[in-house]
Amino acid sequence: MGWWQISTDTLATSRFVVSPLAETVASLRTLERAVAAHPRERAWLERWLPAYRRRQSEEPLSARIVRAALTPRWSADFLTPAPVPPPAGQEPDTFAQELARVRATPPERARAELAVALRRPLPAALDRDDLAGRSADVLEWVWTRAVEPEWPARRRVLEADVIARAAQLSRGGWAQALDGMRPGMRWLGESRLQINTYDNPPRELGGAQLVFTPVTADVGWVCWDIPHRYGVVYPCAGVLADTGRAPVPQALGALIGPARAGVLVLLASPLNTTQLVALTGQGLGSVGRHLRVLLDAGLVRRRRDGRSVLYFRTAAGDGLVRAAG
Repeated sequence: MGWWQISTDTLATSRFVVSPLAETVASLRTLERAVAAHPRERAWLERWLPAYRRRQSEEPLSARIVRAALTPRWSADFLTPAPVPPPAGQEPDTFAQELARVRATPPERARAELAVALRRPLPAALDRDDLAGRSADVLEWVWTRAVEPEWPARRRVLEADVIARAAQLSRGGWAQALDGMRPGMRWLGESRLQINTYDNPPRELGGAQLVFTPVTADVGWVCWDIPHRYGVVYPCAGVLADTGRAPVPQALGALIGPARAGVLVLLASPLNTTQLVALTGQGLGSVGRHLRVLLDAGLVRRRRDGRSVLYFRTAAGDGLVRAAG
């Protein structure tokens, strides 16, 4: 079992960070495995997988490097650097700034980390100085074409997940916020965090900073910049990951308005206003007005969950959605 020994100081400085590079690596993993975890991802794959496969067939060496760097059990560290939290009051790093860290990887380090990912010596074809540069080119292709155009919507979803996790943290402490964050991860007590079920030796994090980063794909990994920073990349909540719009029955939209109907359809699962804003793309004021009308009509209810207020459909709301088809 792989676990980290975490000091009180490390927990006190831990941060949640949204990273465009982590989201791009997660998207690259999705393209490599060619399996969708939810409807939004399926539609995204159908659009971009053919182009990605053409690109990789035209660049077979780059394709081989990426496959070697993203093995099922481990990733080459140079491809997945730990995100750097911005100082207070400053904007987080852009994708270009994060990618520059990948490109700057010394050749000898890239070769060593690729061998670790492969769990065997590098084959002669991969014993090269341009491993990091070619990998960065692939990441830039995925970002520019398939991620950046929808980054504002993805970022809203990821920020909503961070807010929800922060609410869990304030309500139940680190055990509640971290348990189930990714498969095999749980709080063991006595300052120990299990990060996976592999038989790896424990790590003492000491005074390092701990960073948690959500992605919309159903993937996750750990990363680090020893001795300064350790990171956990995890899939955001399922209802948030599926950023495609839930289908709104035409009759329901005609009855109460398509925007309000969209809110009602989403409330099959309890959500707070921040999550509704992320999922609908509507402003906070608009979502609030729709919720007030739905509350007054008895179609939704609300309950407090720590510092957050969750909204969910009533039996009458369920019946209305079903009746509308």
